[in-house]
Amino acid sequence: MQSSVQPSVQTSPTREETSAGAVLIEARDLAVGYGGTPILEGLSFEVRAGEVFALLGGSGCGKSTLMRHMVGFELPIAGSVQWHVPPAAGLREGAPRFGILFQSGALFGSSTLLQNVALPLERWAGLSGRAVDAVARAKLRLVGLDGFENHFPAEISGGMRKRAGIARALALDPPLLFLDEPSAGLDPVTSADLDELLASLNRDMGTTLVLVTHELASLERLATNSLMLDREARGAIARGDPKELAKSSRDPRVHNFFHPHGRRPQ
Repeated sequence: MQSSVQPSVQTSPTREETSAGAVLIEARDLAVGYGGTPILEGLSFEVRAGEVFALLGGSGCGKSTLMRHMVGFELPIAGSVQWHVPPAAGLREGAPRFGILFQSGALFGSSTLLQNVALPLERWAGLSGRAVDAVARAKLRLVGLDGFENHFPAEISGGMRKRAGIARALALDPPLLFLDEPSAGLDPVTSADLDELLASLNRDMGTTLVLVTHELASLERLATNSLMLDREARGAIARGDPKELAKSSRDPRVHNFFHPHGRRPQ
C-alpha cells in the first residue's frame, strides 16, 4: 500500500524553536524506488535541527533517490516521511519549507544570477520589486558573488554556479537545505571553499543541511551525522557521525568506503 509523503507539521511557530536538536524530518519503515520496485527498504531515521546530515554510499546505492523521496518529489512505495518544519512567517501559503541545490545547479540559462535568485521571492514572498532586488543581491553577496548579479550562468565557473544555486536555495531563508553532490565536478580547492561556505551557513545561520555525497574530504569537513546506504543490502548498513564510523566500524563495507586503499588511519 502506497503511503503519503505530505508533510506533517507540528505546532512550532518560530524557527528558533526548531534550532536546538528538534526533529525536522522523520522517516519510518521507508521503502523507495520507481515503478513499484524498491531500491531501498526498511529505512527509519531522523534529521534534527542543526545537523549536517549526509546520505552516504557508493554510486547507484540510492542516495539521490532517497533525497527525492525525502523532499516529496516522489511518493514512497511503503512507509512514511513526516515533516516537522514550521511554515515561514510572511510567505504565501504553500511556500516550500526547504531550499535545494541540484547537482548541476539547475540555474535558468537565459536569466541573470540576480533574476535566478529573485524567482522564489517573486513567487512566494509578496515583496515589492525593489525589496526583491535587495534580498536577491544580499543572498548573492552571502555566497561570495557580489558583483556578478548581471552575469549569466554560462559566463561563470562551475563553482560559482553552485554558489548561485545555493543563493537561490536560501532566498526564502529556509531552516533546511538539501544538496545533491554539491562538490561534484569541482577541483579540490573549489570544493574546499564550497564546503567552508556550507559550514558557515550551518554554524552561523543555524541552517540544517542534508547532503548527498561520496566525497570523503567533504564528509570530514562537514558532516555531523550520516546514513550509509548499500546497493546490495538495499538499505542502510551504518549510521552516525561519519568520523566515528571511519575510525571504529568493523563492517568491511563501511571500512572500504572510508578507506578505499585498505589502510585504516592510526
